[in-house]
Amino acid sequence: MIQLYDVSVRYQDTVALHPLTIGFEAGSFSVLLGPSGAGKSTLLRCMNHLVTPASGLVEVVGVGPLNSSARIRAHRRRTGMIFQQHQLIGRHTALRNALLGTVASTGVLQGFLRSSRPDTYRALAALDRVGLLGKAMVRADRLSGGEQQRVGIARALTQEPDIVLADEPVASLDPETAVTVLSLLREICRQDGITVVVSLHQVDLARRFADRIVGLSAGRVVVDEPPNRLDAEQIAQIYRHPSDRSPTTPSAIPTAPTAKVTR
Repeated sequence: MIQLYDVSVRYQDTVALHPLTIGFEAGSFSVLLGPSGAGKSTLLRCMNHLVTPASGLVEVVGVGPLNSSARIRAHRRRTGMIFQQHQLIGRHTALRNALLGTVASTGVLQGFLRSSRPDTYRALAALDRVGLLGKAMVRADRLSGGEQQRVGIARALTQEPDIVLADEPVASLDPETAVTVLSLLREICRQDGITVVVSLHQVDLARRFADRIVGLSAGRVVVDEPPNRLDAEQIAQIYRHPSDRSPTTPSAIPTAPTAKVTR
């Protein structure tokens, strides 16, 4: 579905992502696992050129290599994004925020200010799928953190994507809400055959929801396994500090979000 060939990223003199070649199959639910600064977000954002690779190439089935602005735009129209901080407009309703998912294909004026009836129905259907149809007309800033993240999922679904990229989507949620959000995302995407790539730093959530775990450390892929084959040594390798050759102790490995946000 999406393939990266020798992709690397540099920020001035810092190598954020060393050259890597990796692909993600259609309909799969993959987790990028690792500590902060490992390169998860950079890799994720390379997939739709929100971060431009310093070298290498990204290629997408049905679009081709992302080597022109036209192809990048075509790819982004098919790619939904879900963010850690939700990126909602607080003064607008859940419905209006979900309608932003149509902007990629219709433009801002029609997609947000003058939405068509079919687009509105599609946004309402997406809110219904995440259990928020009854709150469609509630302002986003009056929703709980978990509800806001579900609006973010509805916005991505309104886009009718082939791919969903989720950058730390549960980092600001309490453990119970994190499970709810990831369960919902995985169920919907499996029903629709959507390719999903999620960045996480919680080992237990990665094991529970992923079809495949890609572990990153210091900008390199150090583990690429199905969850049932991820062992303690590999986890230690992911969370080992680059300057420390000894593995991180298991007690230091995060297993659940620490921030608390009520549903």
